[in-house]
Amino acid sequence: MSYNNNKPLFFLFIVTVIMLVPNLGILPVNIMEARNFITAREMVQDNHWFLTTLNEEPRYEKPPLPTWITALVGFFFGFDSVFVLRLAVVCITLLLVIYIYIFSIKIGFSNKSSFHNGLIVITSFYIYFAGRDNQWDMYCHSFMIISIFYLWGILKKNKYPLKNAIWGGLCLAFSLLSKGPVSLYALLLPFLIAYGIVYKYKFKGEKKYNLALILYCFLGLGIGMSWSAYIHWADPEPLAKMAKIETSRWTNEYNSRPIYYYWSFFVQSGVWAVSALLALLYPYMKNKVFNLKLYKFTLLWTLLSLILLSIIPEKKVRYILPTLIPLALNTGFYIDYLWNHFRKLQSKKDQYLAIFNFGLLGTIGILYPLILYFVFRKYIINQTSWMIISSIILFFIGIGILFFLLYKKFNQVFYWIIALQCSVMSFAFPLAKSFLYNPNYKSAKNLRHYMDPKIDLYDFKNMTPEIVWDYGKKIPTIDLSEIDNILKKNNKMGLLCQSENTSEIIKLIDRSYKVNKVSYIDLNIVPPNNKGYKSRLERDFLIISKK
Repeated sequence: MSYNNNKPLFFLFIVTVIMLVPNLGILPVNIMEARNFITAREMVQDNHWFLTTLNEEPRYEKPPLPTWITALVGFFFGFDSVFVLRLAVVCITLLLVIYIYIFSIKIGFSNKSSFHNGLIVITSFYIYFAGRDNQWDMYCHSFMIISIFYLWGILKKNKYPLKNAIWGGLCLAFSLLSKGPVSLYALLLPFLIAYGIVYKYKFKGEKKYNLALILYCFLGLGIGMSWSAYIHWADPEPLAKMAKIETSRWTNEYNSRPIYYYWSFFVQSGVWAVSALLALLYPYMKNKVFNLKLYKFTLLWTLLSLILLSIIPEKKVRYILPTLIPLALNTGFYIDYLWNHFRKLQSKKDQYLAIFNFGLLGTIGILYPLILYFVFRKYIINQTSWMIISSIILFFIGIGILFFLLYKKFNQVFYWIIALQCSVMSFAFPLAKSFLYNPNYKSAKNLRHYMDPKIDLYDFKNMTPEIVWDYGKKIPTIDLSEIDNILKKNNKMGLLCQSENTSEIIKLIDRSYKVNKVSYIDLNIVPPNNKGYKSRLERDFLIISKK
């Protein structure tokens, strides 16, 4: 593969599809994704498009745009295929890649380097991981990057300020409607600070650009806050309760981590981790970049995003996603340096760092078949075909990386690393099925043949989104005091309870009702003796009837 000046968007599209679409349905639906899917399903089934619900209860923690998009996919194609539902986030991630490319050109990268930036983004581990998971994060950050693209045109006083204000404001609104102010804080605010430091704001220019900024803010904040304003008017009490909980999580000890928790964030870029770290070292890079001012801007944007996220007590790995986007642009400077100077690097240190960085990736490709055979063979014995195919492909890619590294052809090394990532997602990732095995697994769908129109299913006190999603219908939560009222309407009912509570529940209600334990649910993808086993994903299934 080599750079083609005429078809960068075509190649970015192909690589993005290869990174995101193959094996899209392998991983099970997680709790965040299940919440999105359930709310989308209830939008279509119950026509709850604005007063969003989760298992019939108000669900206002997250704005509805990603759920609206998912609901539209489900409306036209049904809610049975997780693969199809996840295509929505694939399309949103594709938008991110495209706009990273054209934004890179706009801010001063060459067409070739902008193309590379797009490739770095989509092959960065946590970015393509989030691009395969249909929750809210990728939506809000992708729309924010698009908004920043148009905002740059206003700040730089480019042509068409009205167009930039409208499209930029709308995408700012779409970001707010995807996850509230998260991306505004983690992407837009550090962008604005970095821009002010490096390029300086010049508000004394033509009036039309100042009016464009006002329109940008008006559209973005006005439309972006419209749903919250509507909920505040239509259903204020649940919204106030949920807002209080969400706000407290950002300021108290809920998932609280030390301030340095994110400082290894560059590792989340996967194959670009070493390159990203080197690109962050200003003393090392300052004499190697083609545009020092632009480098300072991307560096500050990245570090300010990291700092702003670090000062918030609540921290999760997935929250670092927005920082990886400017990080990819910053990493592009190191890749550009190697692309243009690899044959004549300034020092032995540069040579050793490059050889270690990319030689390690080539070595991993070569050793992959041996590691697979001697370490993981017993786990993947039922997937021999994928094991052989992935081993052959990754072995030869590893050979290719080392070969071109030896002959100092960095352009080929770079594209072989892209091929490595694409091959992993296409041919090695299916082997994940062998590690996601629970001999006791039983889907909630299996309970359907116990149910008839006269039997409703309930969950004792707790609601687990993954179980509700898997079952395909709402499962109201109740306590034992409500059983009598339910059985007055129907002679039987189904009850789910965690296995640790089953004996006690039967003992408490056995005197008044006839209770039979007839089945169970276990959605865990690992066996009970594994550390990753979650008790909240298992239930015993009881049929309760009048005596």
